[in-house]
Amino acid sequence: MRRTGLFLLAACLLTGLAASAQILRHEYAVDVNDRRQTLEGWGVSLCWWANMCGKWDEESVDRIVDWMVSPEGLNWNIFRYNIGGGDDPDWMHCGVHHMGKGKGLRAEMEGFLDERGGSYNWERDAAQRRIMLKIRERRPDAVFEAFSNSPPWWMTVSGCAAGNGDAGADNLRTDYYEDFARYLVDVCRHYRDEYGIEFKTLEPFNEPVTNYWYQSGSQEGCHFDAKSQVAFLRVLAPMLRESGLRTVISASDETCTAHSLSVLREYVESGAIDLIGQWNTHTYSADAETRRQVGALARESGKTLWMSESGSGGKGLEGNLGMARRLIDDMRDLAPVAWLDWQYMEENNDQWCLVQGDFAAGTCRRVKNYYVRQHFTRFIRQGHHIVGSGGEGVLAAVSPRADTLTVVILGGSEPCAHRLSLPGASVRGEIRAWRTDETNDMRLLDASLHDIPVASGNILDVYIPENTITTLVVPLKPPSRRGRHRPAARR
Repeated sequence: MRRTGLFLLAACLLTGLAASAQILRHEYAVDVNDRRQTLEGWGVSLCWWANMCGKWDEESVDRIVDWMVSPEGLNWNIFRYNIGGGDDPDWMHCGVHHMGKGKGLRAEMEGFLDERGGSYNWERDAAQRRIMLKIRERRPDAVFEAFSNSPPWWMTVSGCAAGNGDAGADNLRTDYYEDFARYLVDVCRHYRDEYGIEFKTLEPFNEPVTNYWYQSGSQEGCHFDAKSQVAFLRVLAPMLRESGLRTVISASDETCTAHSLSVLREYVESGAIDLIGQWNTHTYSADAETRRQVGALARESGKTLWMSESGSGGKGLEGNLGMARRLIDDMRDLAPVAWLDWQYMEENNDQWCLVQGDFAAGTCRRVKNYYVRQHFTRFIRQGHHIVGSGGEGVLAAVSPRADTLTVVILGGSEPCAHRLSLPGASVRGEIRAWRTDETNDMRLLDASLHDIPVASGNILDVYIPENTITTLVVPLKPPSRRGRHRPAARR
């Protein structure tokens, strides 16, 4: 450990900074044998940006899809297709184009069925469908989930697909439970039969216990209290089983881990947990304890766990790094096997999106948040195992053959010297590193200068500047013993 100063000095010189006795120092282990969850993938919802971008020319659609799915891009492989409910075209019970008042008309989704006993209009939702089919073309291994924000307007209490007049009250009429279940199953079956897309999961709810959804609101939404969710699932589950689809139910996409924990407990206590195959949660609001409790209970119940939606405001790179910290906390404490962004593209901000565009003009550009997210999704790939790390703001993963370690490190408000020990592993070659900061996007650090000094076979010293994100890709010697698999959150 006496050699630390020399290696910190070398790292500081590589960044053009003088070594300082006052620099913060952070020492921790990254244990490649302490394997947690195995990653299924990264992804995003198609709602609502695809409702706009699917109208663009072919070259533009190819470009934005390639940015998402290519291994050199975001390497996303999981996508959530929104089954629109569709609002009353005559606006008898709600304001005209009310969904345009907050999210823009992109949130005005088309439904496929206009009345009880009517015929489906499968020509609708062409823009979102075009994006989904393009994704499947460019990424044949893509996984798709279907999800609903609201049933069609004519199935609701209020006559409006944005919610009840009382935002805390259920909006699906109980005498339409079977109709809504059949609607969801019919859409899933249509996409399998017509396009060869069989959804892995079907999520009938979106943040259902909140009081966000109200008549003439700014997007489709439908309140279901926990007991109503259970009652509806008892209708949907047998219908889905009998459909011939391999699709299973996912639930319940609550907005925060506190709601998620409460509803998950209701599912377990009522026996409804046996009706679903996957537990989804959002993390717009979350803390370490409820993350761990949700993760533990989902795994104890034998359910696949996804963090299916999140996003955040903020300002500039600092806001983007704050979102990256949420991702790290989710992956370490909640320990889902998939983590998905909410919006891929927005028009008027660079925080809730990774690409900023002009929907009418068909133009777009990647923003800083795109490169911040790449630090995770491009290098921690499908099949990699998240591993234990003692470092705060650090996410580590090892490849399936345990021959590559990836470590993502967030720089805080001050520069910091990190010393990483790798118990049970040894470096076998040149370490590569990428960094994003205010002026650089995914800059490959100069390997010829040996940016990351190796103090010994299994100790790394790396200087992390403030307000940065850095990814290390470390080649490893074959492990001395097999890793112990422990698909659980950090203790």
